[in-house]
Amino acid sequence: MEPQTPAVGILTLNDWGNSITYRVVCQCSDQNHNHDVWIEAEDTGVSVITYTQQKSKWWESSRWKIIWTLLTQGYIEYEASIVMSEQQTVNYANTLLTAIEDVKKFKEDHAKSV
Repeated sequence: MEPQTPAVGILTLNDWGNSITYRVVCQCSDQNHNHDVWIEAEDTGVSVITYTQQKSKWWESSRWKIIWTLLTQGYIEYEASIVMSEQQTVNYANTLLTAIEDVKKFKEDHAKSV
């Protein structure tokens, strides 16, 4: 299976040269399941950061249990998942590889010109 161009399920949000952001769309079509990915070239190398915004349906659980857990543990656990097709997974992997090379090249080119 070959990566697609444009990559289905992988949306480019921003490209600042040394930092590129993508949105990986969940196949279930729920926007709350989408993941944002940042690829950044830094002084220490390239970092890839993946995150999603968590939400709670606190009204479906015992509020007292949530409050007690927060007070005793200091945090509440939530789960985030994303469903990708085989093609989207190939596109995702290829996007990461390409973005890493792009930000590294931008950083190297920018360092030469300074």
